[in-house]
Amino acid sequence: MTGVLASQQIEEMLAVKQIFAPSQVDLFQIQPASLDLRLGNIAYRVRASFLSGENNRVNDRLMDFEMHRIDLTCGAVLERGCVYVVPLMESLNLPDEIRAVTNAKSSTGRLDLLTRTITDFGTEFDRIPNGYQGQLYAEICPRSFSVLVRPGMRLNQIRFRKGKAMLDDVELQDLHDKTPLVDLPAVIKNGLGFSVDLSNKKGTLVGYCAKPHAGIIDLDKIGTYKSSDYWVEIHSDNGRIILDPGAFYILVSREAVSIPSSHAAEMAPFLAMVGEFRVHYAGFFDPGFGHASAGGQGSRAVLEVRCHESPFALEHGQTVGRLIYEKMDQKPDRLYGAGIASNYQRQGLKLSKHFM
Repeated sequence: MTGVLASQQIEEMLAVKQIFAPSQVDLFQIQPASLDLRLGNIAYRVRASFLSGENNRVNDRLMDFEMHRIDLTCGAVLERGCVYVVPLMESLNLPDEIRAVTNAKSSTGRLDLLTRTITDFGTEFDRIPNGYQGQLYAEICPRSFSVLVRPGMRLNQIRFRKGKAMLDDVELQDLHDKTPLVDLPAVIKNGLGFSVDLSNKKGTLVGYCAKPHAGIIDLDKIGTYKSSDYWVEIHSDNGRIILDPGAFYILVSREAVSIPSSHAAEMAPFLAMVGEFRVHYAGFFDPGFGHASAGGQGSRAVLEVRCHESPFALEHGQTVGRLIYEKMDQKPDRLYGAGIASNYQRQGLKLSKHFM
């Protein structure tokens, strides 16, 4: 069999020490098609982002870039605009047939908290080769808000694959014909395209823009912060907004997305030539997201948008990204939104869980 490994297979990997940690991995870290990774006890403030390179370990590169170390044991602030490297609690001892990919969790991305995984001998962020054995590290760069973190916090997640998992366009069309993946006509080309919704039928609110000088966010505090202290509401009555260079926005897709239990998905940014912006820095969609089998009725994809070089006019219905669907190796024994804590089932335009 081939495909993305399911929750029960991740439990088996833990049992045989293909995934291991100094402290026991909790079952609530296991998601339908991924495992949440936990921060360790120390953060290294570094001069710049880096990759270890094919001949180096991360610790070797830390000797070149480290500025100072921060003890996270009692909580510590990671400051906006700075780069940190944190050894994660989990390490890997993968068999040759299994590889992995990591991504920021949804709540991490919605805070504009750039979080990527680096490995020993790594030449790419977030990509872990077949048979990798060694430590995992999180590179963390708060872009909009300074954050208070502690050991054990889960900012990113890992998904395991074996063999060919990604659907080609013919397979994706066949899946959509059997169980509709979006509630609008499907645009299938190198994945399932999706567009931005800038015509809120309930009013003129279409998104949020991060304030540049807001306060600290304690990542353990859920439903605590007033959105107006951290975000400016973005309104439009003509289906258009203009993105400011360097600004970070929370928008929402026009399509309601559905992920059947037999598949998982990952969001990828759209081609650069469509505009001076990037969409979505957090991209795993678990089996059951928005699907009727897990109590969903289609869920919108929240878009994390950063504008680059010049102001850009974004129009309602403009294609901004695509979903890459992958088949599961096994059907997971738990689904997103069904029997597990799932913050964003049936979501529309929504900030992270930290806000009221």
